[in-house]
Amino acid sequence: MMLDDLSLFVAIVEAGSLAAAAEGLDLPAATVTRRLQALERALGYKLLNRSARRMQLTAEGAQYYEQCRPLIHALRQATQRLDATLGAISGNIRVTAPVHLAQGYFRDAWSGFLHTWPEVTLEVELSNDLVDVVGSGADLAIRVGEQQDSSLNQKLLASTDLMLVAAPAYLARAGVPHTPAELETHARIVGRPLTRWKLRNRADDTEVVLQGAPRFQANQMDLALSMALDGLGIMLCPGTMGRQHLASGALTVVLPGWSTEQRHIYALWSQQRYLPARVRALLDYLSAFTGAHPL
Repeated sequence: MMLDDLSLFVAIVEAGSLAAAAEGLDLPAATVTRRLQALERALGYKLLNRSARRMQLTAEGAQYYEQCRPLIHALRQATQRLDATLGAISGNIRVTAPVHLAQGYFRDAWSGFLHTWPEVTLEVELSNDLVDVVGSGADLAIRVGEQQDSSLNQKLLASTDLMLVAAPAYLARAGVPHTPAELETHARIVGRPLTRWKLRNRADDTEVVLQGAPRFQANQMDLALSMALDGLGIMLCPGTMGRQHLASGALTVVLPGWSTEQRHIYALWSQQRYLPARVRALLDYLSAFTGAHPL
């Protein structure tokens, strides 16, 4: 027995005729008749006596209507309240994001969004681990790199380059490498997950991959960057973090004739959950923010 057919029966009684109900529901009259007949067959008794000129409830139909009507009306009211809640740009949003992106590139996005939507509260969890989006209850996750999890929707927000950098003091002490092979003799600083360095020669597209034991590594990119700034080695650094230090002279680009991989930044959310309007608003805001602040 379909709940839609119960609602249809109540609508027929309240409209006064099958034709009026069909018009009010924007359904073909034949469809209304067929669904009413299917409901009567499922119940095992007739609900309405009907002819070309009039319609009258049977005794069973009258009893059934009195029992169903308050339930259907209560369900409609609950649905209307839920629609209003889901459609409101208010309530709490939980986001998980990598530490350096959440604190750095997206910092102004969080405050800008909260200024735009004063009825929203925002809870941002900073983690470089791959947090279970579904299990953690997060509404959105910001991740670097395309995700293979088919249970997640994903939207590309931005792309950023990587750069090989070192402090001038380190290069003065250890020498300036001119080829990727020379990097083997240098101290490497790794901020995970950038353990694998893939370099491409801009002149002839030759590719080299470096993946040796670093002198220092951390799962927090800011800490790794601080080691590079202190002159302890060469680092593969996200452009979002390195550019300001290049501009100030605190860091220098190493192997400028070689390019590195681009990193793509995605917003992800569960396919199993309806996306409320407040979360959709944040997704749209982040998309507009990255469009206005290209990396």
